[in-house]
Amino acid sequence: MENCIFCKIIKKEILSKVVYENKIIFAFLDNNPYNLGHTLVIPKKHYRWVWDIKDIGEFYNSVNKVANAMRKGLKTEFIVSLVVGEEVPHAHVHLVPRYKNDGHGGAINIHNHKKLTDKEQDEAIKKIQRFL
Repeated sequence: MENCIFCKIIKKEILSKVVYENKIIFAFLDNNPYNLGHTLVIPKKHYRWVWDIKDIGEFYNSVNKVANAMRKGLKTEFIVSLVVGEEVPHAHVHLVPRYKNDGHGGAINIHNHKKLTDKEQDEAIKKIQRFL
């Protein structure tokens, strides 16, 4: 879709901090993260909802690969996955690493965004990519 921000990110018309991509998915750091390493995984083909993805098994195999690389690279056992999809009309999964004393309590507080430097984000990407 020509006005979809995620489609523009996939085409690299809009810059993003790319974590991983393959023929099915594009994974990049969220610009307004809940925690260090907060990654969005989107299908390269435009679907409105995750549940519309034709090869959802293959999509989720890629989500699994990214989540496990995040666990290892960011040294956390706890990755929350959120499928909300209302903010951008393109299917996406949020992968949010949880850390001890991360300010979220028992559940992700969607109003608790972190301000991170480019250096912190770039280092997180490198740590994740070592396990992809």
